Amino acid sequence: MTNNTNEKIQLLETYLSLYISHFAILDTLGQEDSPYVVLDVRNAPAAVKKDQIKGALPLPAKDLAQHLEELDKTKTYVVYDWTGGTILGKTALLTLLSNGFEAYELAGALEGWKGMNLPIEPIA
Repeated sequence: MTNNTNEKIQLLETYLSLYISHFAILDTLGQEDSPYVVLDVRNAPAAVKKDQIKGALPLPAKDLAQHLEELDKTKTYVVYDWTGGTILGKTALLTLLSNGFEAYELAGALEGWKGMNLPIEPIA
């Protein structure tokens, strides 16, 4: 392999390491002893969002930095946005990782979660 190919492989490995699959969190979703806390980091109001991943905590990406002291550093945070192509999940992930939290972005985001008919709940 060329050096350029090795660099591409390393970049892709790093990129993929930022994501977690729904399979990893699904079994413990909503359980009190779950190692995962799912954060809905969409900045839209509840009326626009309408629903969320079941058990997710709403914490908009724009407010995340001001609420870090409220988060438990023994947990692993899984952030999600509308789709994988948007940047709110990545922005939230950067904030969490930069502040010493274990965190991932949900692969497929909310769009992928809903597409697989996984548990969601209305936002009151």
